[in-house]
Amino acid sequence: MSSRRIFDIAFVGLKPGIHEFEYAIDDKFFVDYQEQDFRHCIAQVKLTLDKKVGFMLLKFEVGGKLEVTCDRCGNNLPLELWDDFNIVVKMVEEPDVMNEQEEDPDVYYISRGESHLRISDWIYEFINLSIPMQRMCTVEEMGGPHCNKEVLAMLKKLDADAQHDEPQNSLWKGLEKFKDLGDN
Repeated sequence: MSSRRIFDIAFVGLKPGIHEFEYAIDDKFFVDYQEQDFRHCIAQVKLTLDKKVGFMLLKFEVGGKLEVTCDRCGNNLPLELWDDFNIVVKMVEEPDVMNEQEEDPDVYYISRGESHLRISDWIYEFINLSIPMQRMCTVEEMGGPHCNKEVLAMLKKLDADAQHDEPQNSLWKGLEKFKDLGDN
């Protein structure tokens, strides 16, 4: 049995109502995808599938932890994952046409003849979306055990040097003569 088959849900055999699935995700899951900018992923994904007549409501709850490179100092930074995502899967006659026309990314169309729902790509996407855009510790945590203190000292020195080198409000210099022109 292929390891990817555990991410295929045979929904035709499910009775209408709520069904729950749980998946343990680690770095091996991402082997088939492009190179990741995180490592040491240990995530749990809980999927609640509410099967209705003609459509399904899917709720993915992502939790766990992984490690990224800090944007500020370049050291390894552990991050906690927690987020949830909802998808509506509708069964239609022409799913390709409907998927092209659909503007809502949370609605997905499949053929009425489908029997399985492949969720691995959604899990991949939702774990990536759970990672914040800015990857650095908070101001309160700065200088803590995960920080590269040498880099932080260099950044502080560069910031102090930049403040001494630039004249105050150099961006606005010369614009003050236009300040009262709109008050006529």
